[in-house]
Amino acid sequence: MNKSYNLFSQRKRILALITLISFIFCALIVRLGVVQLINGSWLQIRAMDQWTRDLPLKAERGKIYDSTGSSLAVSYTTYNVYTRAREITNATQTAKFLSNILNLDYESVYNKITNKTASEFLIKMQVEEDIAKQIIEKNISGVYLSGNTKRYYPYGDLLTQILGFTTIDNIGQAGIELYYNDILKGTDGKSLIQADITGQQLDNTLSYYIPSIPGCDITLTIDSKIQLIVEQALNKVMQEQQAKSATAIIMKANTGEIVAMSTKPSFDLNNVPRDNPSILLETVKNKSVVDVYEPGSTFKILTMATTIEEATANENTRFYCGGSCTVDGQRIKCWKSIGHGSQSLAEGLANSCNCVFVDLALRLGLDKFYEYFNLFGLGQKTNIEISGESSGIIMDKETAKRVDLARMGFGQAIAVTPLQLITAICSVVNGGTLYQPYLINKIVSPDGIVIEENTKTPIRRVVSEETSKILNEMLEGVVSKTGKYTFVPGYEIGGKTGTSQKYENGSIARGKYVSSFVGTYPASNPEYVLLLMVDEPGTGAYYGSVVASPYAKEIFSGMFEYLGIKPDDPEIAQTPEKTITMPDLIGQSLTKAVKTLTELGINYEIDGDGLTIINQLPPVGTEIKQSDYIVICT
Repeated sequence: MNKSYNLFSQRKRILALITLISFIFCALIVRLGVVQLINGSWLQIRAMDQWTRDLPLKAERGKIYDSTGSSLAVSYTTYNVYTRAREITNATQTAKFLSNILNLDYESVYNKITNKTASEFLIKMQVEEDIAKQIIEKNISGVYLSGNTKRYYPYGDLLTQILGFTTIDNIGQAGIELYYNDILKGTDGKSLIQADITGQQLDNTLSYYIPSIPGCDITLTIDSKIQLIVEQALNKVMQEQQAKSATAIIMKANTGEIVAMSTKPSFDLNNVPRDNPSILLETVKNKSVVDVYEPGSTFKILTMATTIEEATANENTRFYCGGSCTVDGQRIKCWKSIGHGSQSLAEGLANSCNCVFVDLALRLGLDKFYEYFNLFGLGQKTNIEISGESSGIIMDKETAKRVDLARMGFGQAIAVTPLQLITAICSVVNGGTLYQPYLINKIVSPDGIVIEENTKTPIRRVVSEETSKILNEMLEGVVSKTGKYTFVPGYEIGGKTGTSQKYENGSIARGKYVSSFVGTYPASNPEYVLLLMVDEPGTGAYYGSVVASPYAKEIFSGMFEYLGIKPDDPEIAQTPEKTITMPDLIGQSLTKAVKTLTELGINYEIDGDGLTIINQLPPVGTEIKQSDYIVICT
């Protein structure tokens, strides 16, 4: 029995030992699997991090081109300077050399190169190549250089608000640089060396190099030559009209492409005014999409299109303007204090008569007008590729009164961005389709693959082709008061001026206006639409026909020359425009002055409610062109 019992006990012990060993072996296998298969990559990274020291290799930022292939934003190689305190043999001489060549404070450099709490310290970023060569030639122990890139804008202050700029770390801060930062920035690489626990490089060890991956290139819809024409005209506006700011957009009516977009004042993108944040924030703001304003008479284009489409009035309908009208007990004045008398629908638009458009808005009613606001995209973001876009301001339909509706008819009591307005106007002159506005033509990867390409995107039909045709005829008539094809001699252009008062703290700001002009070419079937807006002109004149219209002519003329567009009527184009000497009108009655100007064929605007001329712009004796507008003050 004892013998049998001992044998059984030994077997039991052996079985227990085998089980224990098997369990330990299985646990080791599981642990090894976890280490090798699950945590292997992470542990390998940790190990490499412990025995290597790295210097970053900045990726080259993607280029930005215009629609013709011209470079608008490029990057070139610069260098970052690092030091490793444990490798520096003569701290005093090293600090003196680096502080002199890099134009840095000696004490600051000395403190960094003697600080052994970190393996390396960054001394300076974005060092130019010629300086970097001098540092390399000096061959100082413990001083290292790593590759970096610096942004450069070949055209300087062209497209300031569109392109934006980057930080010293090549991170986009505004414009396209910010909106597409993740696409442009690329992926940084590394240069690694093996080092001991103190950070000292080990001799006869391997070095590792992980190359950077460049960012994608972006091509815009902007044509830099047309953009230059626009910006030159805006600079002239700023100088001659002493304006607070000036903004212009040119859009292709049948696609939504932005051909040019600019706001002045601006700054050189290679010399960003970072030391003056208030100026920087104001001048980098793209007012075409960020700021809202009451559009004034340019909005009458949309009111007219809605009226024609809904047939609440037609070309045979007559209207009467006595200089003002009353709605809900409030007097609404027309710009022409003596009134326009009896007018047709087309004459009402050509005369920009507020009384006519009050009538049109009231005929449409709140429900129908607000329905078209939505169709035009007003009160909504266009979703263009720019950060900070505003949606505009439209009062609640439930709170809008009849007098508010009346004012909306001629572009007051509603606020839009310039981009919203030109997009909506394009929809009523291009045959009736609202298109998505866009700035990006295509995005191309570093290996040349097109990863995104934009084409025209129709959103919805707004008005019929017949309505669009009628409106285009009317717009051509607006700018043809002195004869067909005379706005830019020989070219078929349509257009509408606008003037609106600004508000501050809920009330009208005296003497502060926004003057604007919308032009279409060719008028019968527009391909290009131009919006030019002048904020707070300071020379005394403020009507859009006087302040904005002349510069729109210059922009159109420059475009035609650059694009090689021949006149629609070569004979008119070759005929010198008639010049007239400005007569002396001061002291005359308004009726007599208007008669004199009409007989001379001079276009005019009336400023004031009086019946006697007290001032005139330009002054007596000035030579003006027959198509120019003058102002008579009463």
